[in-house]
Amino acid sequence: MTRLLLIDRDGTLINEAPPTYQLDAFEKLTFYPHMFEYMGRIARELDFELVMITNQDGLGTESFPENTFLPLHNLVMKSLEGEGINFSEVLIDRSFPHENLPTRKPGIGMLEKYIDNRHYDLANSFVIGDRITDVQLAKNLGCKAIWLNVDAALGGAEIKDKADELRLSTVALETIHWREIYEFLKLGQRIVLHDRNTNETKIHIELDLDGKGQTHIETGIGFFDHMLDQIARHGKMDLVVIARGDLHIDEHHTIEDTGIALGEAFAKALSDKRGMERYGFALPMDEAEAKVLIDFGGRNWLVWNANFTREKIGEMPTEMFFHFFKSFSDAAKCNLNIECRGDNEHHKIEAIFKAFAKAIRMAVKRDPFSNYLPSTKGVL
Repeated sequence: MTRLLLIDRDGTLINEAPPTYQLDAFEKLTFYPHMFEYMGRIARELDFELVMITNQDGLGTESFPENTFLPLHNLVMKSLEGEGINFSEVLIDRSFPHENLPTRKPGIGMLEKYIDNRHYDLANSFVIGDRITDVQLAKNLGCKAIWLNVDAALGGAEIKDKADELRLSTVALETIHWREIYEFLKLGQRIVLHDRNTNETKIHIELDLDGKGQTHIETGIGFFDHMLDQIARHGKMDLVVIARGDLHIDEHHTIEDTGIALGEAFAKALSDKRGMERYGFALPMDEAEAKVLIDFGGRNWLVWNANFTREKIGEMPTEMFFHFFKSFSDAAKCNLNIECRGDNEHHKIEAIFKAFAKAIRMAVKRDPFSNYLPSTKGVL
């Protein structure tokens, strides 16, 4: 199935020209920096069919005659073609906003050939644009949206609020930088929703490996929540963990099953390891020193060299730290080598979790310009 990349023209490929926002003279034409370089990479390296879709208010009327639009537009298209950037279709709606025609974005009237067509994969297609109508168009089509220049004065708080309603299908970039767009399309999102339910526990995981360190953790074990929060914040991943376990018996099943569920979520997120670093971290915390080595190489193994003199830290049994990392290693199919020394038990385990997070961050980092699989075997 073919994926579509539906791209707005003005404000996305080329700068818009205030105050009229009509590109009707050559002196108004400027392209966004590095657009040709990275659009060229997208056209050459990725498997999208390119379609341009643009609203041109009143094109063909006295206020916006075609003879001021077409020469400039043709130059834009020939410039793109000269760099190997070829659009299969150029769809232009000429209506004014008040006419509310189905052909005008966010209406999908011009895109009927792509709808309910088994040759097109709309769910994995994208709309790239700089206005809320582009985001709404993506929603109407069942696509995802890349919304550019979200801080521009395109309607203020009202647009921000509306965008929040659509954010689940939207990737928002605060500035128009075509390298970011290319990297996102090349690498994709590593987002996983994962549930693991047994008679003893019900675990829900939401993981975004390329997030910002945002968390929502509920396991019923305060210190464990704190440690899981360290993983996300220092690993710069977004993480939701909702665990409902048989804490009336003890903490064992909740901690162990959370480790398994989190490891399973990582295994799903890292299904494609091309361009990934694979390895990764030593970290001090006051008098404590922790070393965590990790290899997402497809085989599980745990070396644990950390001893604790206290039975519990908070309400979490110290014996369960080993079980958590063992469960994660088994489910994520990774090697873990963990060592720690120090005097304060809290500092020691927190240093381990922080080093674990940093090791993950190093290992899952990807290079969009590399298709290299980090293995001599050719498979991971």
